[in-house]
Amino acid sequence: MTLLQVENAHTYYGESHILEGVSLEVEEGEVVALVGRNGVGKTTTLRTILQLTAPREGTVRYRGEDLTGRETHEVADMGVGWIPEERRIFTQLSVEENVRVAVPKDRDAREAIEQAFDTFPDLREFADRDAGTLSGGQQQMLALARGLVGENDLLLVDEPSEGLAPLIVERVAEALSNAAEDTTLLLVEQNLPLALDLADRFYVIDNGQVVDEGDADETAADDERLRRYLSA
Repeated sequence: MTLLQVENAHTYYGESHILEGVSLEVEEGEVVALVGRNGVGKTTTLRTILQLTAPREGTVRYRGEDLTGRETHEVADMGVGWIPEERRIFTQLSVEENVRVAVPKDRDAREAIEQAFDTFPDLREFADRDAGTLSGGQQQMLALARGLVGENDLLLVDEPSEGLAPLIVERVAEALSNAAEDTTLLLVEQNLPLALDLADRFYVIDNGQVVDEGDADETAADDERLRRYLSA
């Protein structure tokens, strides 16, 4: 079943034309990666889906319903979650409080917090610490934990490995792989080996357009056809 469908999306920031006819699909149960250089429209694609930056042309459909022009909170209420690149944790709240406020009202909060701490054991150690005092890697774990306890049907994840030490990247990758057993993921990731390892399929975005796509298990990380769109 097609869970998400973006058709010919044209998105602007002011007069700057960022997405120039992006089309993609995500099937239920898939992990789909968006890859490409910085500044080519990957994050804008996620923002377009969420209607944070609604497209001026084209449509976004979720479970067949047109999201175009809806309020972002309505999109979230339909089961679309977001883990942004900038993390957006509550720095003055404790780690546990950050997780607790992300738990849906109809879910047992204690169970959800335990799930988060089981996924990222380091967070259990810092449960009572203000989130703003955590390292960058720990804050990324917390941002992921908040997204994962939301029980979303579709989770949009923006650059989860950026700036992290290799050991933390391994933990993040494991958490996303586990999450993919229950949740459909649309992943923005510049780390091509990681993206291909996690994803079932991928789309390459360049200059606001989808320029290539394929099956991850049939594509090598050193594939020249991809590398030319990823090199600076």
